[in-house]
Amino acid sequence: MSVYSYKAVTTANQEVPLDMYQGKVLVIANTASQCGLTPQYGDLQKLYDRYRDQGLVVLGFPCNQFGGQEPGTSEEAESFCQINYGVNFPVFAKVDVNGEGAHPLFQYLKQQQPGVGETSDIQWNFTKFLVNREGEVVGRIEPKESPESMSAAIEQLLA
Repeated sequence: MSVYSYKAVTTANQEVPLDMYQGKVLVIANTASQCGLTPQYGDLQKLYDRYRDQGLVVLGFPCNQFGGQEPGTSEEAESFCQINYGVNFPVFAKVDVNGEGAHPLFQYLKQQQPGVGETSDIQWNFTKFLVNREGEVVGRIEPKESPESMSAAIEQLLA
């Protein structure tokens, strides 16, 4: 198993197999547009701009499970981050990341990188998972840690 075993749905309601990103380094994040951490959209875009030509792809998954901070539609979430933060990395349809209805990809990510504490649950918006070119989950960056904090790890994986 790897992240390539999973599929995601675009905001246009098209199913995309994640194996289309095979050979890329991925940052997968649950996001929200009405959160104190929402400016991380801009930080994720900066990482994408800096490293995409070397093989980095950022994948955003809007989620409304934390304080109702992504109340609109998937399309509204995508439009918000494009207009306000210039985001042009892939943003998918809204998902749940915890609980019985959690998207299978996020179940897998949490299993591979459980985080700290008694539960592997995602604690808040903008939890970021780092995935190597083989589709293995190699890091979990908690919400308050900036995307920039991943730069050295990303550079190692791209080398």
